[in-house]
Amino acid sequence: MIFISILTLIVAKALPVLNTNISSVHFYRSTSIVFIITAFLSINSLYLETIGTGIGIYSGLFHVTQVTQFIETFFYVIVGLVLIGWPQIITKVNKVKYYLTDKYSTDYSLIILFSSLGSSLLITSYDLISLYLSIELQSFGLYVLSTLYRNSESSTKSGLKYFLLGGLSSAIILLGSGIVYSYTGTTNFESIYILNSINDFNTEYFLQGLTLGLLLIFIGFLFKIAAAPLHNWSPDVYDGTPTIVTMYLTILPKIAIFMFLLEMCTHFGIFISYEQLSINRINFPYLETFNSFLVESSIYKLLLISSIFSLIIGSVLGLSQVKIKRLLAYSTISHIGFILLALLINTEQSIDSFLFYILQYTITNLNLFLIILALTYTHKFNSNNIIKLKYKDLLINKPLPLFSLKDSNSSSKFAEIISYKYKDLNSLLDLKNLFFSNPLLSLCLCICLFSMAGIPPLIGFFSKQFVLYAAIQNGFYLTAILAIIVSVISASYYLKIVKLLISENENENETKTIKDTYPLDRVARGESENSNLNQTSPSNSNSPNKINVLSLSGLQMFLPSITDLSFIKAVKEKENKNIIELTNVHSFLISTLTLILLLFFIKPSLILNSTQLLSLSLFNT
Repeated sequence: MIFISILTLIVAKALPVLNTNISSVHFYRSTSIVFIITAFLSINSLYLETIGTGIGIYSGLFHVTQVTQFIETFFYVIVGLVLIGWPQIITKVNKVKYYLTDKYSTDYSLIILFSSLGSSLLITSYDLISLYLSIELQSFGLYVLSTLYRNSESSTKSGLKYFLLGGLSSAIILLGSGIVYSYTGTTNFESIYILNSINDFNTEYFLQGLTLGLLLIFIGFLFKIAAAPLHNWSPDVYDGTPTIVTMYLTILPKIAIFMFLLEMCTHFGIFISYEQLSINRINFPYLETFNSFLVESSIYKLLLISSIFSLIIGSVLGLSQVKIKRLLAYSTISHIGFILLALLINTEQSIDSFLFYILQYTITNLNLFLIILALTYTHKFNSNNIIKLKYKDLLINKPLPLFSLKDSNSSSKFAEIISYKYKDLNSLLDLKNLFFSNPLLSLCLCICLFSMAGIPPLIGFFSKQFVLYAAIQNGFYLTAILAIIVSVISASYYLKIVKLLISENENENETKTIKDTYPLDRVARGESENSNLNQTSPSNSNSPNKINVLSLSGLQMFLPSITDLSFIKAVKEKENKNIIELTNVHSFLISTLTLILLLFFIKPSLILNSTQLLSLSLFNT
């Protein structure tokens, strides 16, 4: 279904007849519908009695089980909902509303299709060849997606960094796959599992090579999910890309990778009790029996170290962040620590908590980013504030391009001014005092943050509780205590955001000074340009709130259109014509997801029973 949709959209974009007659908003809407329909098709396959322990397809390259089908269904639904967050521009022509998007929406839809196809194939991969091809199809889509806004320097820089480091992790995975093949002579996972379980075949030479290859594969995947200490690229990439792109990067690629790691861990049985780890060679009657623990113990130690580092780094370094998306990146790293902890225990109870944590993490992060996008779209700027911002930039010696409506490139330059109105919420200070201007969205944001902090009775509390309970039941006492401590630490920066939402703006006096200093409001009303100029004192040459070198008439020599009455009127007319409006579907989705986070404790059986049955199916096959 997805592959056919990709071909259809490519043809629609390539043919001029269709490309000019189809609105850009239709591309992402149709793509969202495709994912929803694909999810329903995946649900139907769950009712097949023949699926049993799994069905191998395409000569064993892929393996379909009940777990993979359930996660694929959930994955497709989430991707369809992610597309709803794209900004929708409403333009009025002759009092008729037209719904449009910008020029990147079509490319965004196609790239999402390609990357999602790779993620879907990765979930069911059962061979080293299909594994590498799937992860590369997913990754190449993410590289292009992170550089989607080609005119943005930060987006291009983040995409290049993501491409270089992502290529390094792919090379590590390929190296590990090559080593596994060289020692086993096969690329099929089932054959590798069988060879690992045969005691007579478990020579020390064979197990050492298999262990090294699997360790490299796991390291490559831990790099791609930004698990510490392989996390350095994540905050920079998430902060540099637009919020609509960051929402996809943060949530969906990790689902497919975690499901692949679950497949590997359950079949290799990486959980080893402390008693088993303390046994030495003398206690084994056969050398091969001890060697069979090499694979399990090595992967176990790798995941344990990564889980502990992720818990500590994600919580401690998040305290010093002043940008929204960098803070959320470290928050994601902390949540990855909990997920890896549940994964490495590898019991029925821990896998149940592992699946439940992934579901609640996805729902919470999706709702969080949808709220941030909604706050971005509803945040109001007026033309005078936009132009005052450019005066301020000039006074602190920042480069300011010349704008003139009479230039041949006036449309592109005019669009650059208008872009100030719809810029992403970047700094935490941008959230200041938003509760009083938009209380409903701010309240939903607070609920999401409380859930991520693990405050009862929200769904985030239960997910952490299940992981910690599984850890304590299996002897991970110190790790559980560490997880509790870092949860308290991470709650502090979530509460810091809540405090900013309800705090008053301390820069009101500064804003008033800027407004009184620059007579743009008076210009917009058609009053004299120099009427307020004589009130400006040049005594403080270092203050950005005062014109210290150039007079307003001097500014007009360099920027004749800034104080032009027709220019300001044109900006106001453009604002009234093109408006980003929060759609009904976007609002309904935020309210629905918020209610799920808030009221989960009333009816928890639907999700908990599903994850419990899936975990039982893994251990009873």
